[in-house]
Amino acid sequence: MGGNNSHTKFVDLSHTVEDGMITYQGLPAPVIRDFLSREQSRLAYAPGTEFHIGKIEMVANTGTYLDSPFHRYEHGKDLAQLPLASLADLDTVVIRATRFAECAVGEEAFAGRDLQGKAVLIHTGWDAHWRTDKYFEGHPFLTKEAAEYLAAVRAALVGIDSLNIDDVADLARPVHSILLGADIHIVEHLCNIASLPDEGAKFFAVPVKVKTFGTFPVRAFAIVG
Repeated sequence: MGGNNSHTKFVDLSHTVEDGMITYQGLPAPVIRDFLSREQSRLAYAPGTEFHIGKIEMVANTGTYLDSPFHRYEHGKDLAQLPLASLADLDTVVIRATRFAECAVGEEAFAGRDLQGKAVLIHTGWDAHWRTDKYFEGHPFLTKEAAEYLAAVRAALVGIDSLNIDDVADLARPVHSILLGADIHIVEHLCNIASLPDEGAKFFAVPVKVKTFGTFPVRAFAIVG
């Protein structure tokens, strides 16, 4: 519970970033260290005063992160060019994809839903395998046809609680190509989507405003109520 409304609920949809954590096999884990430890800081300040300054080395695709068009396209919008209105306070539609027997989530999963201008969050349940070997194998993904449908109905953002929104065996990455080509942001490695209602939540996924960067971790969350 939080905010001015006692009925408002905040739902955290992000994984915790930790030292040594692997998000995607083949990419390095973050290295989290002290730049200035509390013990060191005591030498620089008055007695009883201490501070901590941390240092992190990581690739942009770490934890729960947002892809902007620049991630895929040289002349696409980078993180610094994204309007806040495309990242925050978005009306949300949750697609329950756990019922599909196949890993591929097709356009039929979205039929009959009002998706225009919405954050479309795909709940596959794959986040249950986070930090296990299974997370990297046989993950759910969207088909090219699903991406074409989402672009045609002009969704604002598409998120998934899985390793990749594309089939990693398809090196053309059609879902990234179609969605980012239509200025539809992508958020991967979400979690806790099961806690959200099918409609009515507000979604937020705001990255640091970095120029000439296409991807960055976000503290993705939703407000319900």
